[in-house]
Amino acid sequence: MNILIWLIIGGILGWLASKVMHTDGQQGMILNIVVGIVGALVGGWLLSPMFGAGTINQNNFSVPALLVSFLGAIVLLAVYNVATRGRVR
Repeated sequence: MNILIWLIIGGILGWLASKVMHTDGQQGMILNIVVGIVGALVGGWLLSPMFGAGTINQNNFSVPALLVSFLGAIVLLAVYNVATRGRVR
């Protein structure tokens, strides 16, 4: 059951990050889930030490963990935009 919640929350976080970064028209549901989960990994590496919170990948669904995972997804999309287009939207 945890993996189902993990996929749903990852999809929601990926979708919200794609809305913030204006890439929602290019992404489908599967890519939103991937962005949310991989963004949580990025957030765990980069942002967890600064905020002192876990991520959704660590089965932590608290508000700070959701924030760190969401910010990680935004960072992931920003890096992707810079790599493919040369600029952040």
